[in-house]
Amino acid sequence: MEFLKVSSKSSPSSVAGAIAGMIKDGVRVEIQSVGAGAVNQAIKAIAIARGFLAPIGIEIVCIPAFADININGETRTAIRFAVEPRFKRDASANEIDSALEAGLQRLQPTFYD
Repeated sequence: MEFLKVSSKSSPSSVAGAIAGMIKDGVRVEIQSVGAGAVNQAIKAIAIARGFLAPIGIEIVCIPAFADININGETRTAIRFAVEPRFKRDASANEIDSALEAGLQRLQPTFYD
């Protein structure tokens, strides 16, 4: 699986634009960061993307996880973030259908409380 790789030098607003565009296109976003500075930039990007998507009715959730990766023969711990749209449990079928028609056709809805 491919990841958006975020470094400490990444522009949060540029990464946020990529996240928002992918979510609007119905693509689940996976972000990978190694190091405190990179994780900081990734979290800022997710927060900015949320601000881009909320006015058009798309709420997102972020699911963090650890991953061991190999960089130049050295094992490092990365933080991976899965970013996907959120559908409320009490959302009606019409509301979910409207969200799916708005560009989220390829995603399977995940329901959260």
